[in-house]
Amino acid sequence: MTGRALPAIDQQEFRRALGAFATGITIVTTRSGGEIHGMTANAFTSVSLDPPLILVSVDRKTRLLGELERAGQFAVSVLAEEQEEWSRHFARQAQPRGAEFAPEWVPGDGPPLVPGALAHLRCRVDQFLDGGDHVLVLGRVEELGDASDGRGALLYYRGQYRRLPES
Repeated sequence: MTGRALPAIDQQEFRRALGAFATGITIVTTRSGGEIHGMTANAFTSVSLDPPLILVSVDRKTRLLGELERAGQFAVSVLAEEQEEWSRHFARQAQPRGAEFAPEWVPGDGPPLVPGALAHLRCRVDQFLDGGDHVLVLGRVEELGDASDGRGALLYYRGQYRRLPES
């Protein structure tokens, strides 16, 4: 570094630039205190194959962050193109709890899974890492489920939901 001050980055311009990167949409869920909690996340990525690790970025202000800390486990459901309603619901700040929205969660113990999602990952929290106004949650994948049947993924690009074109 030369010691020069870097120009300030405008948050709106930064958001717009990052919006040029198309992402898939996931629902991150946990079960804490007998209740289901969830959020929509497009800041999700694979980290390692050995051990199997993924990363999800969680806003520090979300209620889900505290629930993840308490539960120590979570699930990620990769949404199919027809599951936009799930994404919109869990993207709202003041949404009802998950059980009120979706009584049809995939049955089973542990963090709930979105029915009909393209893929499911159940994870243990491995680490919480500082990410500025977000916390990066590193998860060790303990269970996989793949419901992929040729359907396309729900995408987010330039502030809008998108779908892959038919091939």
